[in-house]
Amino acid sequence: MEFTCRDNSELKKIAQEILMHFPHQRIFLLEGEMGAGKTTLTKAFCEILNCTSAASSPTFSIVNEYNSAQESKIYHFDCYRLKNENEALDLGIEDYLDSNFYCFIEWPEKIFNLIPSKHIVVRIVEENLNRKITVTEER
Repeated sequence: MEFTCRDNSELKKIAQEILMHFPHQRIFLLEGEMGAGKTTLTKAFCEILNCTSAASSPTFSIVNEYNSAQESKIYHFDCYRLKNENEALDLGIEDYLDSNFYCFIEWPEKIFNLIPSKHIVVRIVEENLNRKITVTEER
């Protein structure tokens, strides 16, 4: 799947299409340069999933946990500050990833060996004042 996003108002529709296209997937890897819009897209995912609180960047906490109106949880990771995969293991990342709750992971390359083989990769690239969003399924 591929989308061109001209402004942030389109992100909610894009997030909805992605979630509808992959209804059984729970692990989403968000790739892109600093400032590409990974957190902004995650906020759109959370809005579609009816989060009961506003999503925010987990840069300093590494993981934010949100509740959904459907009485489920959503986990949002920002692995940018992790020095190695052992730090993620110390956080209990395997429990999060095995929870069958939605996990949105920014900077997944920092913990790639810990990611389950079945996941969705969402790559965001800034291109001529637009965002090009490419979505692929890995198995």
